[in-house]
Amino acid sequence: MAKVNDKFSALNGSLTDPRTRRYLVPKKIVLTQGDVKNAESLLSEKTNQITLDPGKGCVLKNKRFGKNAAILVDFGIEFPGSMRLMVWNVKGKHGRANILVRFGESVSEAMTPIFKNNTTNDHANRDRVMNVGFLSSNETNESGYRFAYIELLEPNGLVEFKAIQGVFTYLDLEYKGSFECNDERINQIWNTAAYTAHVNMQEYLWDGIKRDRLVWIGDMHTEVRSILAAFGDNEVIERSLDLVRDETPVGKWMNGMSSYSIWWLLIHHDLYRCTGDIAYLTEQKEYLTGLLNILADCVDEDGVEHMPHDRFIDWPSRGHDEAVHAGLQGLLRLALVYGQELLEILGANDVAEKCGKAAERMLNHIPECAGSKQAASLLILAGIGDAEKLNREVIVPGGPKGYSTFFSYYILAAKALAGDLAGALSDMKAYFGGMLDMGATTFWEDFHLGWMKNAARIDEPVPKGKVDIHGAYGAFCYKKFRHSLCHGWASGPCPFLTYYVLGVRALSHDIYEVKPELADLEWAKGTFPTQHGIIEVSARKVDGEVVVDIKAPEGITIITE
Repeated sequence: MAKVNDKFSALNGSLTDPRTRRYLVPKKIVLTQGDVKNAESLLSEKTNQITLDPGKGCVLKNKRFGKNAAILVDFGIEFPGSMRLMVWNVKGKHGRANILVRFGESVSEAMTPIFKNNTTNDHANRDRVMNVGFLSSNETNESGYRFAYIELLEPNGLVEFKAIQGVFTYLDLEYKGSFECNDERINQIWNTAAYTAHVNMQEYLWDGIKRDRLVWIGDMHTEVRSILAAFGDNEVIERSLDLVRDETPVGKWMNGMSSYSIWWLLIHHDLYRCTGDIAYLTEQKEYLTGLLNILADCVDEDGVEHMPHDRFIDWPSRGHDEAVHAGLQGLLRLALVYGQELLEILGANDVAEKCGKAAERMLNHIPECAGSKQAASLLILAGIGDAEKLNREVIVPGGPKGYSTFFSYYILAAKALAGDLAGALSDMKAYFGGMLDMGATTFWEDFHLGWMKNAARIDEPVPKGKVDIHGAYGAFCYKKFRHSLCHGWASGPCPFLTYYVLGVRALSHDIYEVKPELADLEWAKGTFPTQHGIIEVSARKVDGEVVVDIKAPEGITIITE
């Protein structure tokens, strides 16, 4: 008899899905309406097979007139995937029944019909009607959600559920990187940030699991740093980098934005430093050389950037030309400095020299930031201007006011480089802690502390007199319920805490700088995955001094001074 694999080999198509499926049980019944019986049965785990002998399932029953029976469940954590509805009994036309299934990243989104308050089915259906029969297992499409609303639409109908299962689709990875300190709030922020990046690691690296299930190269930079800190290198990074590269010939700009081609280059720099994969870097030589030749030409003789096309830093900076110019001045210099390093490794010395000269000229032009923390952070990271002054005059005022979730990593890192790690930790706790206080289990596409005023949590129906934080806020492309509450670019606290508190940073794949800084913390410890094994770091205050213990695998050189 032929093996199953032998039979499969005759089929067309070679692509496989690297992801794992896991079945989740609802943690809570948020609400019911109409005639619903035995809803609590959905909170216990069942077998994955529908059976002939019904037990006591959850029953939704409609009369000819009146409010339809419905139930809203909370799976306890946001996740990517589908949902499976296991049906024992049905009463309806031809022995089948129509049910409405609506996903939500918040309770209020799950309760809101499609097209109201900017709810959409963009990127993935979140609102659909299904027709189910008895003794059936019915799986929905994939989306990103935590809450699910199921309504029986059939007049005089009935449906009895054996189970409602969340189908969690993810890469089954070991968290080789870790972070822990004496402040539990900070620990929760690191874990939530790492999980936010993890669930966006699908067949490709997405930016959002509900909306923006796309490969956005700029958004990937923070995600890749999070992945390298929490998991180490993963093929989803290279697969996503190559996807956008192959769609974007040199001379065009990735995702339609010139800055995103820069972020592609910066990801390759991070990746090479952590992996030392010269074969993969060599595959990029022609593209890198062509791109950097163009980028060096974007610097005039006075050292001023003239980046073309859609000049984008982040959404809150959009339309503020002075801030965008200052941000691009810093971002372009980073590209030229790190690009020169990569080209010298690849032996493209003429273009490398051109990049070096352009990068040097850029130090002569220190633009005004127009109050933009994003712009100031990029200037600090690029070594343009006085870091302490930029932090004091631009980033410190207002604390986390003016942050964006995308640029939080760069703002926090800039504060640390300016000698203000304590201020960075304080801002991070207020800003990302604010989302946690609103019920977040993943970090959002955008957030402002002002949204919290008189706002209800996302994991409860909005009480009368309270503000619906999901349905009331947002801007640009993420207004109201279109706003994604799980966005990979918001994972910045994960690499920030690893790089600047544990102080672990790759100088090359076998040389790491380890310089812990505790600021107001009493102790911190964690791990960092490398190609050679795990670096373990612990730091604690003893009699006013910081005592550091480092364990590194064979093949790694540690620099502490």
